[in-house]
Amino acid sequence: MSAYAIFIRERTRNAGELQTYAEMVTPILGGIDAKVLAAYGPQDVLEGASPEGVVIVRFPTMQAARAFYDGAEYQAAVRHRFLGADYRSILVQGIDG
Repeated sequence: MSAYAIFIRERTRNAGELQTYAEMVTPILGGIDAKVLAAYGPQDVLEGASPEGVVIVRFPTMQAARAFYDGAEYQAAVRHRFLGADYRSILVQGIDG
């Protein structure tokens, strides 16, 4: 069953660290079975505070999403995201069929 990783950027603190993160994470995502469905596009916020940006990535399973997030390559990159901005990150199981 598909799974989705949702990354919600609330506030940028260091754009240079975010650039480093983007440069590191792009090839990681390109080398696995994942598809970026949305990345910092226009928003129409219906409820709550407006975030700076949202990224949604589809994985084939929750296990694949966790393996990506917990993997050594991503953990090396994510340190730069932590330094660069305040985020909320969520994994959610999809509904197939």
